[in-house]
Amino acid sequence: MSPPSQAQRRVLTVLVASQILSGVGLAAGITVGALLAQDLLGSTTLAGLPSALFTAGSALAAIAVGRISQVRGRRPGLAAGYLTGAIGAAGVIAAAAVDDPVVLFIALFVYGAGTATNLQARYAGADLAAPGHRARAVSTVLVATTLGGVVGPNLAAPTGDLAHTLGIPHLAGPFLVAGAAYALAAAVLLIWLRPDPLLLARRLDLQHQAAAATTTSRPAAVNTRGPGLMLGALTMILTQFVMVAIMTMTPVHMHGHGHGTAASGLVIAVHIGAMYLPSPLTGWLVDRYGRLTVAAASGLTLLAAGILAAAAPADSVVLLALALALLGVGWNFGLVAGTAIITDTVPLATRAKTQGMVDVAIAIAGATGGMVSGLITATAGYPALALAGGVVALALLPAVAATALRR
Repeated sequence: MSPPSQAQRRVLTVLVASQILSGVGLAAGITVGALLAQDLLGSTTLAGLPSALFTAGSALAAIAVGRISQVRGRRPGLAAGYLTGAIGAAGVIAAAAVDDPVVLFIALFVYGAGTATNLQARYAGADLAAPGHRARAVSTVLVATTLGGVVGPNLAAPTGDLAHTLGIPHLAGPFLVAGAAYALAAAVLLIWLRPDPLLLARRLDLQHQAAAATTTSRPAAVNTRGPGLMLGALTMILTQFVMVAIMTMTPVHMHGHGHGTAASGLVIAVHIGAMYLPSPLTGWLVDRYGRLTVAAASGLTLLAAGILAAAAPADSVVLLALALALLGVGWNFGLVAGTAIITDTVPLATRAKTQGMVDVAIAIAGATGGMVSGLITATAGYPALALAGGVVALALLPAVAATALRR
């Protein structure tokens, strides 16, 4: 096995370990963030604000993580993001303890750094991967989030009991685990993510260019941006917007129809599992059948999810779980395909910075989806929100078709 291959295996192993831990932290805010805000504010109208805040916070964090990674490498960039998420989790606990919604919203904004970092880690998995295996490398990192993401929501009830024992509000319980999980993920990366995948990829690329320049009379290929950046970004932006909007209001919708935290936690666990568990298959599909095919499949799957969520009876946990599973699969298709397109397109010299900026747009889309989801649900109802989200996802089809025609 070549040295780059050995390094790639080590990088993927360390990233998998950190993603399992960070998946727990990622799931906590999704499961109870909206319910905690609703409890403090006494209103459903702004229940989507927590999701909007921690996704807006993830936008700022995406810039920071991307810039740090661009200059210093993936290891310090990802570790800094997870440590910031841990600080945000501690702030959420403090805000719930003193019953202060303003502090809660600030803390959720900071907590969003963990979400951004969890997504940025997928790029680290692709840095050393061969072009024909990039999607599978990305999927390996994503699927590692499944274990923590599925376990996390189901810890809502027991961690709530622990929080109550400690004199903290019940709904703040999952953030106890989230803070510890993010801190441990940062420690794993700081200690074991060596060699740094981005820095090593740059050195190998420079060596390749130097070798090419000395063995041929022609100059080495110019490291310029390729086509497809806009399609890759649009694919991930739209899937994030639709996914966050529908997902955010599902626990609130269930809570309003008599379901407890355990039931909504189960549905969100199924959703998060569907977001990440299909990743190996998705990676193979992207590498085998092409980025555009899977990007189009993402839009169709999200449409199906929106229709089913809108039609599902409010008392049917099974149908709601199935709708959220489709929502997760559609998001997974879009993320893996979009990430592969971006990685193919952007040169190593500016890769981390550009990836960070793309993730900023993704985070803003998520923040917008979280914000409008509460307003739409309060005025038109959850079924209208779900159906509208599915229709928005269809915008991917003409974008994919236009790119295919240009190629």
